[in-house]
Amino acid sequence: MVIVIVGPTGVGKTKLSIELAKKLNGEIINADSTQIYKSLDIATAKIKPNEMEGIKHHLIDIKNIDEDYTVYDFQRDCRLKIDEITKKNKTPIIVGGTGLYIKAALYDYKFNIEEKINTYENLSNEELYNELIKIDSKTDIHPNNRKRIVRALNYYNNTNEPLSSKIKTNKLLYDAIFIGLTTDRTTLYDRINKRTDEMVKNGLILEAKKIYDTNIRSKAVMTPIGYKELFRYFDNEITLDDSIELIKQRSRKYAKRQYTWFNNQMNINWFNVDFNNFNNTINEVLDFINNMIK
Repeated sequence: MVIVIVGPTGVGKTKLSIELAKKLNGEIINADSTQIYKSLDIATAKIKPNEMEGIKHHLIDIKNIDEDYTVYDFQRDCRLKIDEITKKNKTPIIVGGTGLYIKAALYDYKFNIEEKINTYENLSNEELYNELIKIDSKTDIHPNNRKRIVRALNYYNNTNEPLSSKIKTNKLLYDAIFIGLTTDRTTLYDRINKRTDEMVKNGLILEAKKIYDTNIRSKAVMTPIGYKELFRYFDNEITLDDSIELIKQRSRKYAKRQYTWFNNQMNINWFNVDFNNFNNTINEVLDFINNMIK
């Protein structure tokens, strides 16, 4: 049985995963596309080694920021880790907010090796979307969903076929229980804002400056929220306060998109988080999982 923990940024997925791993003899597989990379720590809310409480974590810090890592790569690596953990009679616990990675790993999806990757950093969102419409007039991708548009363009570059023509499947390859953590929008947005302030206190600006000084502008660097916004401050385009506010704003919008994606793409069992007593949430989820396993 594979346990999957999803939800928007800042809702407590990491904390829940640790507690479930302790209770269910589990090992954790990261499903956050930004935590794959070394050096991207604070902005990605990457768990620290001393926070793992002895629980084995997989697919964290496995690539350098100048290397590519695709959905195809994650599908392959995650499935290998699931098999590896299962053979030890342990429970694989997949946790993260990158829904496409999770779906690629657990469902019968076929991905091509993306040999040609273009980040399209020179194009605005509007220009990107216009490029997509030229090759895929049936696309259902939102004009502002830059990440998916880039992926669709790269898919076309590698296959000469529009992404909308790709056969989709909802066939699960594993016995899996999908757990989603949620809260009301006001609480979530407040937590995102406070977490951003905490990141700044913990050294986010210094971390971003070190990456900025490398002059590496790869997909790994430009995808996470937190670096590119501060790069604009380093370039004297906006003030520090404005860049921090931009991080908060984009994080809130990203959380909203995550909810929409998970609700449309997977059969999630949602649990309202009790932030005043997180043990209540842990016990509620654990009871649900144990009943499902029975």
